[in-house]
Amino acid sequence: MSKFSKRDLLSGTVAAAFGLSAARAQAAAATTNMAPAAGPQIPPGRFNSSVQSLKGYETPEWFRDAKFGIWSHWGPQAVPRQGDWYARFMYVPGHPHYDYHVKTYGHPSEFGYKDIIPLWKAEKFDPDALMKKYAAAGAKYFVSMGVHHDNFDLWRSTHHRWNATAMGPKRDIVGDWQKAARANGLRFGVSEHLGASYSWWYPNHLYDQFWPKLGLAYDGANPEFSDLYHDNRDEPFRNTSQSWYTTKPDYHQLWFRRIRDLVDNYQVDLLYSDGGLPFGEVGRSLVAHLYNRSIARSGKLEAVYTCKDSGTGEFHKEASVQDVERGVLKDINPLPWQTDTSNGDWFFADRYDYKTSAQIVTMLADIVSKNGNMLLNVVQYPDGSLPPQSEELLADLTAWMKVNAPAIHGTRPWKIFGEGPTETAEGMFQEKGDYTPQDIRFTTKGEALYAITLGEPSGQVAITSLASGNPNERRAVRRVRLLGHRGNLTFRQAGQALVIDLPSQLPSRHASAFEISFA
Repeated sequence: MSKFSKRDLLSGTVAAAFGLSAARAQAAAATTNMAPAAGPQIPPGRFNSSVQSLKGYETPEWFRDAKFGIWSHWGPQAVPRQGDWYARFMYVPGHPHYDYHVKTYGHPSEFGYKDIIPLWKAEKFDPDALMKKYAAAGAKYFVSMGVHHDNFDLWRSTHHRWNATAMGPKRDIVGDWQKAARANGLRFGVSEHLGASYSWWYPNHLYDQFWPKLGLAYDGANPEFSDLYHDNRDEPFRNTSQSWYTTKPDYHQLWFRRIRDLVDNYQVDLLYSDGGLPFGEVGRSLVAHLYNRSIARSGKLEAVYTCKDSGTGEFHKEASVQDVERGVLKDINPLPWQTDTSNGDWFFADRYDYKTSAQIVTMLADIVSKNGNMLLNVVQYPDGSLPPQSEELLADLTAWMKVNAPAIHGTRPWKIFGEGPTETAEGMFQEKGDYTPQDIRFTTKGEALYAITLGEPSGQVAITSLASGNPNERRAVRRVRLLGHRGNLTFRQAGQALVIDLPSQLPSRHASAFEISFA
């Protein structure tokens, strides 16, 4: 685990690690009140860059039905096998990534991130084989990393020489993923983390403040590589109570050109921003263009834009889909939303505790019961293949979905999301995956009600929300079926609970789903 977590940085608790004085940090934060840049010109269509226009958005049915997507949060930062935010922390003395980098590759004044990029070969990357596994595991959409904070484009970029077709693997990673997703019937999306890159990567311009290399600038300060490392000399990373987006208008326009290039050339169904919507009217212009392109392509609005309601950038709940990083919501949200999470670290790390299959399955059921989707990063090795933990998870998900997919895909929330003793915290970085069989989540499809146990029950299941005379459903229970089980189940609807007698052997591990019909 890193000495400083992503959550620590987003809450602004380690500003001193960046070499910032309080006065300098306050001065930088004050720039967030500057007026946003004017929006670029986009072809006319149903949507424009005004907030009022974008509030006419409606989430497409495919996304509401999908419930589960898989994400490839993968790129050159996987090479050192040290986990997330390597490109930043290799320039922050005192952080384990800096120590590892100096020990393994040399000092960042001599061997910088630009020198990590050629080491990313993706020599075992087989998108077709991987996509078949993802589809079998129940994914209905797939999201490729487009560009992370490291400012390295994973597609055949028109506006940026630092891209995967020109160096590193020398192949169109986004394009290869897109072809595989389409061939396997999955919707295709991309993620952009470029908005925050300008300030996020500020440390690459700094230097050690200690011997033996005191004052020797890191390679990010070399103007020859400013298109990779940015020209940022005075705008350090700021916490989310202000903004982690730069106020520099030229960068806003660069962001727009590159992300529009990604949207236009890969016909994306979903675009994810790692933060709130960046850059005011510029960002809204990009989202309007995404929506208008979708309408022009298919005759109706099929595109999804998802971003965070995190205090940085913009978020308009009627204009986009809320994303909650590594967290859930506490109750049923009236609008569709999404959790993004990972079975391990965001980029591969040799020492990291992976989520269990049971944690993923039960978290998925909890999210779906609250009108949400799960976008799950399945960790990849630097070479593009899967570590054993990811292979095991996909095999377990495949087996579970073969039995229980009807209780997930195409469902909608019930009147209440569930019951049980486990309390869930709301918000980012609050995910909790340790439930009990007494924790139950509800979904509906047509006339059917599904009750999913967040654990492996034995003997009996008692559902108190379906006791006789309950306020949620006045009709009597007529039939209870355990998905994957061919025999009949005995049950009784009493004043305390609907009590279901279980067979001696359950048809699936991790969680069981009951289909309940009423008189």
